Amino acid sequence: MAAHRKPRTPRTRSLTGHTARTALTLALAGAASATALDGTGHADPPPTPAQVKAKVDKLYRAAEAATEKYNGSKEKADAAKAAVRRLQDEAARRTETLNSARTSLGSAATAQYRTGGIDPSLQLALSSEPDQYLDQVMRADRAGDRQAATITGVRHRLRELDRLREQAGAKQRELSGLQADLKKRKSQITSKLDRARKLLDKLTDEQRARMAGDSGPDRASRDLPRGDLKAPNSRAARAISFSHGALGSPYVWGATGPDSFDCSGLTQAAYRAAGVSLPRTTYAQINAGKRVSRSELAPGDLVFFYSSISHVGIYIGNGRMIHAPNPNAPVRIAPIDEMPFAGAARVV
Repeated sequence: MAAHRKPRTPRTRSLTGHTARTALTLALAGAASATALDGTGHADPPPTPAQVKAKVDKLYRAAEAATEKYNGSKEKADAAKAAVRRLQDEAARRTETLNSARTSLGSAATAQYRTGGIDPSLQLALSSEPDQYLDQVMRADRAGDRQAATITGVRHRLRELDRLREQAGAKQRELSGLQADLKKRKSQITSKLDRARKLLDKLTDEQRARMAGDSGPDRASRDLPRGDLKAPNSRAARAISFSHGALGSPYVWGATGPDSFDCSGLTQAAYRAAGVSLPRTTYAQINAGKRVSRSELAPGDLVFFYSSISHVGIYIGNGRMIHAPNPNAPVRIAPIDEMPFAGAARVV
């Protein structure tokens, strides 16, 4: 009879050492995979209002620097466009004068034909090669003094007309290059402003309102008595008065008024109202008058900021200025020490 053996009970092996570490690693990896698959991973925390403000301010400064370069290119483009128009108008006038002179030669030719013959010089006048005609006709024995003088005038007008057309062509090419530059700079500006707007959209309405309030105009300063500003002369006083009237106006890049401004557009418009012509850009305005130190500032002086001279305001006394800050803040009164001071100019 066969003996019966008692079945063995399987032994449980403890997980120790390398085996335990391997199991733990696999478990954690599996948990991470499951988390990634079911979409329950943790996203980066949203930026704080202070972080958003810092990034937005940086974008606004970059956009403003690009805006000033855009303004400079636009000023050059406008001048080039006006020059092209003047050259074209002058060429049209000279063409009309030239045609009148050639018509008079044609009338003389008609008269000679009726009397029995056409002067060889006048035959050449009707040719399709006027410059070649002029070279030949001046050698013609039968060219009279009066006709010779007319021909000399025609020759001069032809050359002047060619010169004007060449100048107009060169200026048109310059204008085309400037217009391409404007398009590029406009794209840079709008890109930076779009990024700033997307950052602001991450804030709540209350946070955006608080940030706008921090950058808003000093409403109480609207009612400051004008006499207390103690402007050194009437033109500076008128420029300051204009700036006070612009408080609360929106910032729009490239704008020079009357309802919106960028920083140099505001200063230009203010002094234009005072009868003073200023250049369009910050980096040109700082050289428009006498440089003054910070300790010498007087109401009406232009104050400039950042090493790139990319921002400007009008000093009104007591360490304050009126300026157009950025798209997130309208024209307002602010302390001049809220930005890195770069210099000042007295234009009147």
